[in-house]
Amino acid sequence: MDDSAADALGESRWPPAIAVLVFIAMNVSLRIWLPTDRAISVPWLLPALEVALLIVLLASDPTSIERRALQLRRLAIILVFMLLAGALWATAVLIDHLITGDNQTSDGARLLASGSLVWLGNILSFSLLYWIFDSGGPRTRTHAPRFYADFAFPQRQDPELAPPGWHPIFVDYLYLGFCTNTAFSPTDILPLARWAKLAMAVQSAVSLAVIGLVIARAVNVLT
Repeated sequence: MDDSAADALGESRWPPAIAVLVFIAMNVSLRIWLPTDRAISVPWLLPALEVALLIVLLASDPTSIERRALQLRRLAIILVFMLLAGALWATAVLIDHLITGDNQTSDGARLLASGSLVWLGNILSFSLLYWIFDSGGPRTRTHAPRFYADFAFPQRQDPELAPPGWHPIFVDYLYLGFCTNTAFSPTDILPLARWAKLAMAVQSAVSLAVIGLVIARAVNVLT
């Protein structure tokens, strides 16, 4: 991506694009470690949506006219929601296997691998959700920051912690997603908007369920 595009967007598009690539790779691996015969499972659907999201992130021109940029943002939001839905569906499949005691979770290595992939997938999907929604998205955060932000970052609360003009980029939201998945609660970044609070609550609950059930099942399998 050239410098003018980076300046228009406010950050490089490569970090979220790499996150989507990693998510695609993990989903392919998950189908190996945790295959499912569910009737509504469409093996090619989620990877196709993920590739579409990646194309939007890389092919869109942040320097384009406002109307075109708004259309691309709407499409990206739709695809992020589809990505998040896919991650939550993978979580539901894993939990179903754990509760019913399927053979897929009777092998220790397969159990830990599938649990880790689902857990990491939720981190990436929620990070993309926070990144694209917070304060109107990356472009708005850079060029027309809102007075009331959706998340309270320490660097914005205390100007002495960051250089002038600092704004969060995707890596900051990846950190937010990781902390929410591990601490089950806000850490140094606080949610202010109601949607942000609800999203973090859902992520914390999902992570707690996955970790709790995987550990409980692993104890039974490995002992």
